[in-house]
Amino acid sequence: MELSRSHLEDAARHGVIAPNQVQALWAFLSEGTADTPSFRLTHILYYLGGLIAIAAMTLFMTLGWERFGGWGLFFIAIAYAAAGLWLTEWLLGRLRLPIPAGITAAFVVALTALAVYGLQAALGWWADGRVYRDYHTQVDWRWVLMELATLATGAVMLWRYRLPFLVMPVAVTLWYMSMDLTPFLFGQADAGWELRKAVSLWFGLLMVLLAFWVDVRTHHAKDYPFWLYLFGVLAFWCGLSLMRSDSEWGRFIYLCINLLMITVGAVLARRVFAVFGGLGAAGYVGHLAYAVFRDSMVFPFALTAIGLGVVGLGILWQRHERSLSSRLRAWLPAPLRELMQRRH
Repeated sequence: MELSRSHLEDAARHGVIAPNQVQALWAFLSEGTADTPSFRLTHILYYLGGLIAIAAMTLFMTLGWERFGGWGLFFIAIAYAAAGLWLTEWLLGRLRLPIPAGITAAFVVALTALAVYGLQAALGWWADGRVYRDYHTQVDWRWVLMELATLATGAVMLWRYRLPFLVMPVAVTLWYMSMDLTPFLFGQADAGWELRKAVSLWFGLLMVLLAFWVDVRTHHAKDYPFWLYLFGVLAFWCGLSLMRSDSEWGRFIYLCINLLMITVGAVLARRVFAVFGGLGAAGYVGHLAYAVFRDSMVFPFALTAIGLGVVGLGILWQRHERSLSSRLRAWLPAPLRELMQRRH
């Protein structure tokens, strides 16, 4: 539940707290959540500016940068990284601003691939036919050294600063690595789409399990697993949704998996599961409407009844939520119960 000042004012009107306590309590709560990422203008500007800076040195690197040569790219990356480290220390030590500090620290991690590429090119260890900007668009097992270096840098920075946004470049790099290693591990120079979809699905599932493990092990307010959940669910759902099935049973199983994702999202209070699960369920219903029951007169009425039944189920759950939740949680292991209590 998101708390606002109006909630405190309503509580004061109903005599739960004294009217003169509203301002002091709201100031205390606002100070406590100032460092928690949220959809407020200040944080939007933080992330927008940081992502633009990161994208400038990664996704949108132009071919003109190749003119600097290997050593030029290496020393430019080192200079930018040094500036990013200084900014991180300054934002944390002087200004006590962990969110922008996490963004500048992630900027340093994102520069690792450019530094390694420049060093490889300078030492003559890089084959012709690939340039740095291809790193984000082309699958090639030769990127693996850059990815391993990025993961190592990310691990060191996480150990040093303990900032959740540092998990973002680590999660992206793990996703890249899963695709780049596919041709190498399966002995195929150009792995087919079916293989890539299977790798994306299983790698996404592994990343989700890793995120869940981190979620269970962490016992403080910082949300380290968020980016692992995001990219794990994205990789899993995309791999699953792109798989073709000519069987209606296969498509029904796809629906069940998406419904399970919605349930997991509700249990863990992770919206990313519910969003992608909802998209998958909507896609299946669209398939029924436009393929299976294309000329049916009954389908819209049946679907309306199902929808109203789901709403009724939600009302029933809300009326008995406390008793049902307590009974369900009694069957869960202690670490999972503690996780649910923290998240809800």
